[in-house]
Amino acid sequence: MTTNDSPSASVPPVQVPTRMLVEALIRTDHTVDTGELYATAPQLGMTDQQVRLCIKRLVAEGRFTQQGRGRKALLRSTKTTEATLGPDVEFVAHAFRQDAGLAPWAGAWHLVAFAVPESTRTARDTLRTALTRLGGAPIQGGLYVSANPWEPYVQDHAHRLGILHHLTFLTTNDLRQGDERAPTALARTLWPQDEIADRYRRLSAVAEPRLRRLQDGTALTVPQQLTMAVELATEFTRAMEPDPLLP
Repeated sequence: MTTNDSPSASVPPVQVPTRMLVEALIRTDHTVDTGELYATAPQLGMTDQQVRLCIKRLVAEGRFTQQGRGRKALLRSTKTTEATLGPDVEFVAHAFRQDAGLAPWAGAWHLVAFAVPESTRTARDTLRTALTRLGGAPIQGGLYVSANPWEPYVQDHAHRLGILHHLTFLTTNDLRQGDERAPTALARTLWPQDEIADRYRRLSAVAEPRLRRLQDGTALTVPQQLTMAVELATEFTRAMEPDPLLP
């Protein structure tokens, strides 16, 4: 949904899916206070009915358990949700280490190859999506590459899909496409860097007016503060998800 309280008319409104609202409000103890959820939703143009239906779907999918009812309920993320969100936290920490110069590249490319039978096509397609989300890029059919050590994450996904035995892992310092072997040139070919940069520029455009609101001493209600946090989390996620975290 779209926020109705945009800090700047020059910045496109932030589109926040209801599911992302729930995930953005997960606290450090892996719970969501539905009182905060229902209070924040109207700020983003969402109705109570939309929130209720989203909670119902998330519980049915096994993503959360629910204790209590209505605005006094407590949602608790399941192991499935924690396993999905856990790497995101680790990737953000890695990105900050890179920016601080604390995670220099060792020059190694990390590849994973797979040949999954047609009988398990759904698992194969899910794996492809996971590899892309983990920062990988397809080199050719069934062969993906990352500039970072992603093996534990890939192995975990493949194990949960029941296809780990179909995967082969390889690390190399000599990756070439045709005659091209320069890492920067390969990266430009493999990943959509301009698109990724545009996403970060949008994040900056969304963040700046909200930062000014915090700095100018404007009194904000708790729902307004949560709305601002959710909007920033949404745009940050959109910028980070396709980012391969190149060195």
